[in-house]
Amino acid sequence: MVLGLGLVVGAATGSWLAGDAAGAGERSAYTAAAGLWHSVPVDQLFPPTVTGRGAGPGGADRTWTRIAVAPDGGCADAFDPLLRQVLAPVGCSRLLRATYTDATQSYVTTVGLLFTTADPAAMRALDTRFDKEGLARRTDLLPRPYAAPGTAAAGFGDRQRASWTVSVLTDAPVVVYAVSGWADGRTVAVPQPAAEAAATGATTAPAQAGLGNEAKGLADRVERGLRTTAASPSARPS
Repeated sequence: MVLGLGLVVGAATGSWLAGDAAGAGERSAYTAAAGLWHSVPVDQLFPPTVTGRGAGPGGADRTWTRIAVAPDGGCADAFDPLLRQVLAPVGCSRLLRATYTDATQSYVTTVGLLFTTADPAAMRALDTRFDKEGLARRTDLLPRPYAAPGTAAAGFGDRQRASWTVSVLTDAPVVVYAVSGWADGRTVAVPQPAAEAAATGATTAPAQAGLGNEAKGLADRVERGLRTTAASPSARPS
C-alpha cells in the first residue's frame, strides 16, 4: 500500500509539474507578445511582401505588397465609435497599422495590431462577447483604414470600406483586424464581413471582387507571424 501510494503521489506530482511548466510557457509567450510592438522590427510584424497561397477566391494564390506604415500611436481615431467602446475594457497600449495592395493594385487593405493592456481573462471575456453577440458581423463596428497620401490607398476612407475582419486573440494581448476596399476610391453602401464575403456562393460586389478574401487572408497571415514571433525564445522576457 505504501509503495502504491508513493507511485500515485509521484505520478500526480509529475503531472502537476508538467502542467505548471506548460502554463509558465504560455504565460511567457503572452508576456512576450505584449512587448512585440517595440522590440520587433516593423518588417517582421508587417513584411514588405506577404504571400497568401490559396488565400484568394477559389483557392487562388495572392500576393500583397506593403505601401504604407502608419506611425504607431493610440487608438482614438482607428475604429468606429461603437467598436472603440467595445474594445475599451481591454485598453490600448499601442496600435500598429500598415496598408497593402494586391499584385494588380486593384484593391487596398489596412491591417492592424491593437496591443491591449489586458490580462488573459479579459481577452477571453472579450473574445466570448464577440462570439456570443456576433460583433464581428455588425456594420456599425468597423475598423477604419489607413489612407496614406501618394499611394494607391490615398482615397481609402470610411465610405470605401467593403469588407473587414476582427480577431480577438486569447493567447496574446492583441486584437488583429483588417479592412479592405477598391483602390479606385469607389464607395460601398453596405460593407460585408470577410467571413461572409469569402463564403462559397456569395454574390455581393465585395464577394465577387474577392475583397473578403483580401481582408481575411492578409489578417490571417499577419496573425500567424505575430504568434510565431511571440513563441520564439528570442522574444521571451529574460
